[in-house]
Amino acid sequence: MVFLRAVLIFCLSAAASAASSLQPPAGFMQPPEHLRHETVTCPAAPPPFTGALDFRSKYDGSDNARATLNPQTEAAFRQQTQTISDMERFVSHQITAYARSGNPHYVACAVNALDAWASAGALTGDARNHTGKSVRKWALATFSSTWLQLQFSPQHPLAPYPAQQQNITRWLGKLGDLTVTDWRDLPLKKVNNHSYWAAWALMSTAVATQREDLFAASLAIYRTAMQQIDEHGFLPNELRRRQRALSYHNYAIQPLVMIALFARANGIDLRTENHDALQRLGKRIIDALDNPSAFAQRSGETQDVAFLQYPTNLAWLEAWCQLYTCDAPLLARIDTLRPLQNTRLGGSLSYLLAGKE
Repeated sequence: MVFLRAVLIFCLSAAASAASSLQPPAGFMQPPEHLRHETVTCPAAPPPFTGALDFRSKYDGSDNARATLNPQTEAAFRQQTQTISDMERFVSHQITAYARSGNPHYVACAVNALDAWASAGALTGDARNHTGKSVRKWALATFSSTWLQLQFSPQHPLAPYPAQQQNITRWLGKLGDLTVTDWRDLPLKKVNNHSYWAAWALMSTAVATQREDLFAASLAIYRTAMQQIDEHGFLPNELRRRQRALSYHNYAIQPLVMIALFARANGIDLRTENHDALQRLGKRIIDALDNPSAFAQRSGETQDVAFLQYPTNLAWLEAWCQLYTCDAPLLARIDTLRPLQNTRLGGSLSYLLAGKE
């Protein structure tokens, strides 16, 4: 079965390459596991968010490290962005369900919801602060990285929806243009994990919209990130998060690994940038999962490792093991955490990249 799946994915990759100038990794364009057509009741989708992107930060009142959560403003942030986060989960769930079942009813649910948001111009409002810009690119990363799975599915599930597909693709491109504007021309001291997540949103949107300019914008941010990684595998701007330095290094690498994986699918090997900087960063983080002393020493603070309680924060390891050879202990760790999924990275990376449930 493993051999047959590998042959199928190779064939799909070759076919997609011939059809499109930009493509995702092969796992993102595999056929559904099953083909079922039982009627599915589509739940009500969240209404389009058309207001200004003006949200409280969960770190309001913190010092320059921006590492101390403010419970009051975090609650306000969750409440203000609830509709957007609900939509991210809604779309991801529908498209993941289609990948498992092949049931076209899930496709209809996703298409109708995204089409409504596209027609309303959702998330295109004025981003009045850093948090608003962040929410826009996070949502875009979710929508594009899941949507392209329908676009590249060999079952052609979007064939019945040509007008909606065009509308949604146009909207994703608009959000991509806004994301470029939101995160361009920052001084290096402010280029951090947020810029990297913007770059991932641009990469997945570039593939979804066949926009070479967005692809190039993503690569430019990625290459800046690689130049920021020092000889020991640290990101200075993430070390400033003090007790959360390891947590934010882990957060920063997630989009970078996905960008490298998508770039490789398009014939560009980014792993060699700045003398294998991505590998230095990943090794530094992986070593610290069991022993964060190096981060404590460099940041001057005992590390808060609460993020390890949530496997979604380690979903990037599935992509990592596609780029690099993972040793037996790391593979065993990943296996105990599966299925590893992260809505903003495309859903279940265990399924998409490793064929694991």
